[in-house]
Amino acid sequence: MTNSIKVLTGNSHPELAGLVAKRLGIDLANVVVVKFSNQETSVTVGESVRDEDVFIIQSGCGEINDNLMELLIMINACKTASARRITAVIPCFPYARQDRKDKSRAPISAKLVANMLTVAGADHVITMDLHASQIQGFFDIPVDNLYAEPSVLKYIRNEIPDYKNAVIVSPDAGGAKRATSIADRLDLEFALIHKERKKANEVSRMVLVGDVRGKIGILVDDMADTCGTLGLAAKTLIDNGALQVYAIVTHGVLSGKAIEVISNSVLEKVIVTNTIPCEDKKKLCSKIETIDVSPTLAEAIRRTHNGESVSYLFHSVPE
Repeated sequence: MTNSIKVLTGNSHPELAGLVAKRLGIDLANVVVVKFSNQETSVTVGESVRDEDVFIIQSGCGEINDNLMELLIMINACKTASARRITAVIPCFPYARQDRKDKSRAPISAKLVANMLTVAGADHVITMDLHASQIQGFFDIPVDNLYAEPSVLKYIRNEIPDYKNAVIVSPDAGGAKRATSIADRLDLEFALIHKERKKANEVSRMVLVGDVRGKIGILVDDMADTCGTLGLAAKTLIDNGALQVYAIVTHGVLSGKAIEVISNSVLEKVIVTNTIPCEDKKKLCSKIETIDVSPTLAEAIRRTHNGESVSYLFHSVPE
């Protein structure tokens, strides 16, 4: 790596930032992010970033508003310190589910976050598996939306025994495109679960469209929050004759009763990527496994810095 690159991180996911920096063969830049006693965020960048290519790694998870504020302040600190280019690397984009007016007077919060990042001084955004890809259009700066799909395919081929006897299942209609893409790449069948909701985060009834009898069901989704949907979907597949059920999710938010739901469910394993820290959750539940996406993020940073195309990462995992 050249010296004109700086990788900074806030408090949202320092482990992932450390893995990315190690992969790039550099040290993380010296940044101190603390809270004053009145809960204001204070950022001190401990080394010069003048005319540097700066990458700030901060995921939208945990204390989501604090972490977003940290990111905005770090971007602005680098902007006013004359950084040449500032790239916000946001593995899990905050407020991505609020991407449209689905009812009267609903805010489009994802657009607000996009505006805030731009106004703070970001020149470029790298993210992974956006909940809705049209969020890229909320920005007037370039956005690279990387996919966890190549890493997921690698995991299925290497870690799921007898994966050739599997069916890729989308737990809802919205994720059908993602699931069909994976099914096509693995040359497997595809099934869909239609869910009827009473209210947000509460599903009343699930109907399976497709055949899973005598096969392994692999549920794929972009996000698992309370895991209510995954638990019910897994039960629906087993009720319809599936032998085993795995769930593979990009962003394992795992909030509320998620750990309890997974532990009590018929799921063999829930595989999440490390876009969100989940080491503490893995200790509580032996069914949770992680896929490391730091090689993909590191390669995206290296290619961006060197002015190379990142489209290679849409279908391949860096060695």
